[in-house]
Amino acid sequence: MAAGLDNNKEQAVDAGDPISGAEETGSRVDRKGIVGWMFFDWAAQPFHTLIITFIFAPYFASAVVTSDGVPDPVKGQEWWGYAAGIGGLIIAFMSPILGALSDATGPRKPWIFGFSVLAIISVWSLWYVTPGASHHLVMFGLAAFVVALIGFEFAAVFNNAMMPGLVSREKMGALSGNAWALGYCGGLICLTFVLLLLASNPDTGKTLAGLDPVFGLNPAEREGDRAVGPITAIWYLIFVIPLFLFTPDSAKQVRVAGAVRRSLHELATTLKSLPHEKSLFSFLGASMLYRDALNGLFTFGGIYASGVLGWTSIQLGVFGIIASIAGIFGCVLGGWSDNKIGTKKVVVISIIILMIACTILISTGPDEVFFTSLATGSSLPDMVFYAGGCLIGAAGGALQAASRPLLVDQAKPGKMGEAFGLYALSGRATAFIAPLSIAFVTGLFDNQRIGITPVLMLFALGMLLLIPVRSRE
Repeated sequence: MAAGLDNNKEQAVDAGDPISGAEETGSRVDRKGIVGWMFFDWAAQPFHTLIITFIFAPYFASAVVTSDGVPDPVKGQEWWGYAAGIGGLIIAFMSPILGALSDATGPRKPWIFGFSVLAIISVWSLWYVTPGASHHLVMFGLAAFVVALIGFEFAAVFNNAMMPGLVSREKMGALSGNAWALGYCGGLICLTFVLLLLASNPDTGKTLAGLDPVFGLNPAEREGDRAVGPITAIWYLIFVIPLFLFTPDSAKQVRVAGAVRRSLHELATTLKSLPHEKSLFSFLGASMLYRDALNGLFTFGGIYASGVLGWTSIQLGVFGIIASIAGIFGCVLGGWSDNKIGTKKVVVISIIILMIACTILISTGPDEVFFTSLATGSSLPDMVFYAGGCLIGAAGGALQAASRPLLVDQAKPGKMGEAFGLYALSGRATAFIAPLSIAFVTGLFDNQRIGITPVLMLFALGMLLLIPVRSRE
């Protein structure tokens, strides 16, 4: 499937091999170490696929939050947006600090382990968020989501910081793309399993395969939708293990206390000097906006389809399968294009496609496509929305795959933890803007379609800020 996975020999390789030692450390990493690192994306992706995008978030918005005993998807989208925004603020504040601390202490795995424990416990807790829940239980569910988001995001920060120590820069685009593709495969497998065997149509009580939900799950209590919390936790717990077993970590610093103070001082210096680092500063600003817009699409795409088009969990799941398959091809194509046309061009083209896809979604309603009215009951809006999902999956996968190596082009050797901490900061410093602006506009106009429009502006501004960014072509 992915480059570097077709040879099972577990040995160190020479500089000409796709899995060569990193130019930052000069170390040699065997194939097991590479695959172990890639499996982090495989382990973590179901959180984004099942919880944030296709199953739990739409379930929460359409069935958990109520007004006068009646489900209120508009308020559900609004509250979910505020929760995602609060989580983004916390991540934005802490990411560069923790990244600098990991550079100072050396090993990344202890940090990944700690945040993984936090993520597993909190995402499992989503099982207890029942339909039509009380206000206290709704708040519990939102708090559990925020903590899970923090755990998964911080674990990803330290996993990303390990990447430059695994392969040379020439192979980094392919490694990033293949890892993202592997992650999409993991999310696709989990989503397919949930749709075929667990999540049921609220009207029929049957799964996509026409079966009663397995394990005696009760369709009336939406237990199939809620089960994605424990499934995500178990999947992550199992498949993050190869990272800890096989992927080499940085050596521990001899004098940690002094190194920590020195690293935090250097972080402060870096932040002060950022405006003078034109390319890095512009890239962080651009990624801050376009990744926020992409997260907004991923977070609210399913909620939007559920509320505007009235899609069930089954329809959303099919949408997710199609988008995930497109995402796999997008990740691989984005990684391959890194050496063909240049990383920056991959990012720009991906943003343009995402803007087109976003316009398609906003212009599609129950009885209209591209703001043009259709006959009542037409299936064309659903078909167009599926097509938009394909574009989002493919372009989003390529964008995420290309962004990691583009950051490496801006970073200084020996500062990868700090660089990816800043990258997380840039991805989260304004991460509250997309969800909070969507929440605010949705509430202001009491309209889910209008509520999605801030995403377009964020994509456009992000693309403009990419103009001065340098790239290894």
